[in-house]
Amino acid sequence: MSFSGEPAGAAAPARATVAIGLASADRVAIAATFEAAGYGVALIDSAAALPSLATVGTRFAAAILEVGEDAASTVEIVRRLRAGGLELPVVYVTSDAGLDAISSAGVDDTDEILLQPVDVEALRWRVEAMAIRAQVEPTTEAASDTVLRSGRVDASWAPRAPIFALFNPKGGVGKTTIATNLAAALQIRKHRRVLLVDADTVTGHVALSLGMQIKRTVSDSWQDEAAGGPRESLLQLAVEHASGVRVAPLTSNPLTAPHLDPERVADSLLEARDGVDAIVVDLHPSYSDVNLAVFTIADKILVPVTPDLPAIRAAMQLRDVAYELGVRERLAMVVNRAKSGVSVADIERTTGLKAFAEIRSAGLLLVWAANAGKTLIDKYPREKVTGDFDALAERLLLVTGAEQAGELAPAQRLNLGTLFRKASAPG
Repeated sequence: MSFSGEPAGAAAPARATVAIGLASADRVAIAATFEAAGYGVALIDSAAALPSLATVGTRFAAAILEVGEDAASTVEIVRRLRAGGLELPVVYVTSDAGLDAISSAGVDDTDEILLQPVDVEALRWRVEAMAIRAQVEPTTEAASDTVLRSGRVDASWAPRAPIFALFNPKGGVGKTTIATNLAAALQIRKHRRVLLVDADTVTGHVALSLGMQIKRTVSDSWQDEAAGGPRESLLQLAVEHASGVRVAPLTSNPLTAPHLDPERVADSLLEARDGVDAIVVDLHPSYSDVNLAVFTIADKILVPVTPDLPAIRAAMQLRDVAYELGVRERLAMVVNRAKSGVSVADIERTTGLKAFAEIRSAGLLLVWAANAGKTLIDKYPREKVTGDFDALAERLLLVTGAEQAGELAPAQRLNLGTLFRKASAPG
């Protein structure tokens, strides 16, 4: 164990200590990043070393713990330290294969789970957010006001709604079906206020599939604004569906898509997080500038894959592109129409992506629900496929911190210019 938290004979770091318990080669780079940000750093082999650090009075900003085969033991060590009065925010780092184990171990609502491979800057900003949240008690208005007035905490760090983007570069894999039913599951089953954004600027049909008529879109509003009209937010434009989900399309005319400013789309989504508990974004199957902008702010990029070769190949391409764009850790594959073709195990082996969730085929139920202007969730609440969407919603809330989802810091939002250059660079 090496420790730079309070070196002898030198002034202690201005900030608290980050305990880094990672076995990966990235731990040196991660330690250097936190030291450069003014944190003390303690490199430890595992969570078992935390109690000895606690006995010397270390003040923790966070502990970053890689979870091996025995996730329960790691969580139990943290639980005992907290029971003894230690304030210890934790980021649990795990592989796709270890996600179920850490989820079952019963992590605290204030903790976060990060999938490997680790993005160093993203990790740093997660810890920054956790450190600031630890200063603010959202349910105590007086305490929160005191902290915000003092200038020590930027109000933009208050808990925000997670953003779930649906994307696959191949069409026909069920993006809109999953987007609408996930939104309804979050709204109806999980009692979250949900904004569903149709960002498919070419073939978007979210409103149509929900039996809705939406007259004004984001592009309509922006054109009116350019002509001197008022500025309208996504939530002001959104129309409420019978399920309670609020729906806002970017455009109803593909010819207006080039007029949508990608960065403003991203900023509008971030702004909307103040007024809802979750945002679901249905994207067009292309690497458009708007899509790339949404990638930079999405907490999870859900990748629907049907059990057939073209869809699997498209997911493999997306996996490679995601590495280049620096968003690989945000991908979550959802096998749609599971067990109706290539096995889930074979899809995982071929794509190199672990199935985050499986959705069985709904057959004619989807047709009948659409004809009634409803989702499967409110039309067929007792069907097994509805349970699949319920499970998907539950897991997403868990891995994104549920009610504790924090807003991305400006430095965590990938530079759009760099992102566009990477996406358009020749292979």
